Amino acid sequence: MSKGRAELAAAPGLVLSYLREQNRPYSAQDVFGNLQRDHGLGKAAVVKALEQLAQQGKIKEKVYGKQKIYFADQDEFDTVSDTDLKGLDDEILSLTSKVQSVQQSCRHMEAELKELTSSLTTPEMCKEIEELKKECANYTERLNKIKAATNHVTPEEKEKVYQEKQKYHKEWRKRKRMVTPRVRSSFLKKLELRQMKITTSPFQTPEEPLSK
Repeated sequence: MSKGRAELAAAPGLVLSYLREQNRPYSAQDVFGNLQRDHGLGKAAVVKALEQLAQQGKIKEKVYGKQKIYFADQDEFDTVSDTDLKGLDDEILSLTSKVQSVQQSCRHMEAELKELTSSLTTPEMCKEIEELKKECANYTERLNKIKAATNHVTPEEKEKVYQEKQKYHKEWRKRKRMVTPRVRSSFLKKLELRQMKITTSPFQTPEEPLSK
């Protein structure tokens, strides 16, 4: 028997068992996607099996627009009492709580994994330590050379230089105050003489001396 015929022969039983086990509505595409992953059935075999089972009355078929929905015949299942339904609801709540707890644990583990992944490995950490040791050794050597030098400025010498600077600065400000009025007076005199030359009478002869 060829592979295609084997699929066609096996498809109705697999599809019927799947719909009864899941007991929920599916499109032909959904059934194909799920069974193809687990059993390797082709889409043509799944579609033909669904149509065949619906014609035989083993499953139900509903048409919604251009799409067909298939589900198991509910008459084949026992009637569920209110007590059973309540038990199923309680079981669903319990399983939902467990799922949420597992999801939270997964998030914590993912965060821990991310942190560990971003951290340095042991070889990388050892290499980093060696580089830091070399850097510290270089700084220590430089510090020792500075301490061993003989050209350091003592605090007394530093204070003496500062005092001299203050003295010369004070003297400079004093002389600046003395010179500034003289410069201003000289500038005003020159300006006055220039204005006098400009305002001299135009009828004055060249030989006539300028009035002072």
